[in-house]
Amino acid sequence: MNSRVTPALRSAFLSLEGAVYACFLVLDLTGRGDQTVPIKYAGVLLCLAFSLLCALRGGDRLVPAALALTAWADWFLLVRNDRYVIGIALFLCVQMVYLVRLRRAGADGGYVLRSGLALGAGLAAYALNLASPVNLLAALYFSQLLSNTVLAWTLRGTRWRRFALGLTLFVGCDLCVGLFNALPPSSPLYFSVSIGMWLFYLPSQVLIALSALPEKEERP
Repeated sequence: MNSRVTPALRSAFLSLEGAVYACFLVLDLTGRGDQTVPIKYAGVLLCLAFSLLCALRGGDRLVPAALALTAWADWFLLVRNDRYVIGIALFLCVQMVYLVRLRRAGADGGYVLRSGLALGAGLAAYALNLASPVNLLAALYFSQLLSNTVLAWTLRGTRWRRFALGLTLFVGCDLCVGLFNALPPSSPLYFSVSIGMWLFYLPSQVLIALSALPEKEERP
């Protein structure tokens, strides 16, 4: 068996994800977003499958673990559209896996940053009278995502640029999620942020999956 993730395999992955992306964006933009759930979830599972292939061929083994947790979280938040606490808790676990990955790569743990952002997010939730258990958990998760994003940009190399950009797009997705849940449907921004969630999310997961490629096969 070929022990490399060949350019053909990478191209096939990107082509499939591009088709998934185009399909659900067209449906979202034409008001048929309720039909996109299986398509969007298929895109997440493709990222997981590609990262597993990378791991089996000498790539990063933490990325498939994180993407498995991501797929599990999306099962609750996207497919079932319930059990929000479990889904957000799983996304928090994803960020813990990414912290381990960053530390193994030599990044600083950023514990002061993490603590400060977590405290600030929690206080903001209280100040806005939004301090429910779900919102506080979401604030903690988002603080850890922001911290990991900042730390990822301190690392050098193609792998880490992909990972950092993927996390940055992940932040964009979650900002859209927050606005989507905060804005009334009558808001002029409501439709834009509803599209923005997955406009950012699937590319973020594709970049993270690509960051699992074996380092010897990374291209500038």
